[in-house]
Amino acid sequence: MKRSGLVFGVMVVGIALLLWAGWHNLRERRLAMQQAQENHVVLVPEKAGPAAQTDSQSPEAEAMQMRGKVAPGFTLVTLDGKKVSLSDYKGRPVLVNFWATWCGPCKVEMPWFEEFRKQYAAQGLEILGLADDVDAGKDAIAKVAQKTGVTYPILLTDGKIQKAYGGPDGMDYLPMSFYVDKNGVIVEETAGLGSKDEIEAHIKKIVASGATTAAGGQ
Repeated sequence: MKRSGLVFGVMVVGIALLLWAGWHNLRERRLAMQQAQENHVVLVPEKAGPAAQTDSQSPEAEAMQMRGKVAPGFTLVTLDGKKVSLSDYKGRPVLVNFWATWCGPCKVEMPWFEEFRKQYAAQGLEILGLADDVDAGKDAIAKVAQKTGVTYPILLTDGKIQKAYGGPDGMDYLPMSFYVDKNGVIVEETAGLGSKDEIEAHIKKIVASGATTAAGGQ
């Protein structure tokens, strides 16, 4: 009888711990989301001059500059020195994501990308994470990638690719994401952190759109 009571007590404590862990995890995720939403758009070092204050520099405007255009090609290296080109994924949908180690919203969406990469692997989806702060060093970049649980290629930028996608002055906002369809065309472009549902909707577009053969740009 006493043993049964002890087992029952252990079970109660175990269930209580599981419930507490679940509540704690949910609370942490909500706090992270709240903080990310408050920092919806993270500005990369401010630019001087009146032009930086114009509407043309708004995230909405930034997110429309590349839509409908062929994605600029690039060849960059991974953290372990392997060369990766956008053309390696010719005929496949690709999400090109610019992020940085200091960017909180970037770290919120990276696990989502990893989840969607696995979910849409059968449709050929690939995600390329372009680290926009190479000065942070490979170790710091690798540490963030490991902490966020991503296994997709993390590429080191060269200063030129930011201009190809963000304009002559590079990226104004992070994170920046470019959803490239199978034809190599940028179907959607987003600046700042969107919701998980919005990201999946964009992924569904590039998975569904485009022919099976690519045309230029990659």
